[in-house]
Amino acid sequence: MFSRTAEARLHRLARGFPVLVLTGPRQSGKTTLARSSFPRHAYVSLEDPDVRQRVAADPRGFLASHRDRGVVLDEAQRLPALLSYLQTAVDADRRPGRFIVTGSQNLLLTAAVTQSLAGRAAYQELMPLSYTEGAAVFDKLSLDELLLRGAYPAVHAGGIDCNDWHASYVASYLERDVRQLSRIGDLLQFQRFLRMMAARCGQLLNLNAVAHDLGVAQTTVHDWLAILEATYVAFRLAPYHVNFGKRLVKTPKLYFHDTGLAAWLLGIRDAATMNVHPMRGALFENLCIAEYGKHLRHAGGTATAWFWRDNIGNEVDLLLDQGGVLQPVEFKSGATFQPAWIHSLQTWQRHAAAARQTEPLLVSAAPGNQRMQGVGVVHWRDALLALR
Repeated sequence: MFSRTAEARLHRLARGFPVLVLTGPRQSGKTTLARSSFPRHAYVSLEDPDVRQRVAADPRGFLASHRDRGVVLDEAQRLPALLSYLQTAVDADRRPGRFIVTGSQNLLLTAAVTQSLAGRAAYQELMPLSYTEGAAVFDKLSLDELLLRGAYPAVHAGGIDCNDWHASYVASYLERDVRQLSRIGDLLQFQRFLRMMAARCGQLLNLNAVAHDLGVAQTTVHDWLAILEATYVAFRLAPYHVNFGKRLVKTPKLYFHDTGLAAWLLGIRDAATMNVHPMRGALFENLCIAEYGKHLRHAGGTATAWFWRDNIGNEVDLLLDQGGVLQPVEFKSGATFQPAWIHSLQTWQRHAAAARQTEPLLVSAAPGNQRMQGVGVVHWRDALLALR
């Protein structure tokens, strides 16, 4: 079992809130973390139809039976009505840490919790393994192998072929999560959309073009993208909106929470293919930006992430805003340092000279760490291990 950095925050929240809501993508390790963090709590999976039926038949009696011990309610979005009864139980007894609620569908779970448990629940997101959490395994993999396999815990548990696992994950995701969240009738069309999104990792997101290519309405594509975000498959990175006298791009970029899933959707099945694939650079950028996102989510951080791009193509891949102090970061997958790599960071420095910022950082596959013309150049493993 992998040690998760989110556990410390979970225990801290459990000392102040009667309900903890643990969300994140399916198979990210939520159940394992909840049960290992709260071993004295009973465990009830609402994914089981028989259990769900028994709980729905007598929700008050069910909650009363766990009054003293506490309970982990797994996949709680499967029975949202239970959360209304949970509100009554919490109001009668405000002892902290009694109820641990998990779910893999953020849209349904958040709506149910907001309606029933506002002010009574704290949230913690759990993403696939961060590099620091999986370092014992990840350090043994090449960059291409890591991009291919991704960071879901089960893929690294041993004896599992990552291609088989991702195929099963997509099939399960389409049949369970997508059907539950939407009335999509043509799952093959939605799977085409999913593959098209993978092909747009690290790119400006033009939903009009996607809708045209699929032959569906733009509103349909917007709804489908909302499903990907609600189920923690993909996310949008917004452009930095402060104008330093330049015309700026205002379109968001798209990334996947896990490169292994994106690589499988792109048809990449081995490390040798990954090494020469035209999407390798975009997937490396995706890997690093997703890692920064995991760090912020697991720690409950308040930093805001953006990217910056002007109208002539100068771009900084990631811009972290921590209390008004900006940290610009650029990502390059090449193993041989090129002086041209720092050009965009230097351009950013000139345009944002009046802003509060730290030294720009270039994260690449080039060996060694150094400082070049005011830019810190760091190997990607060292950069990701520093996120702890």
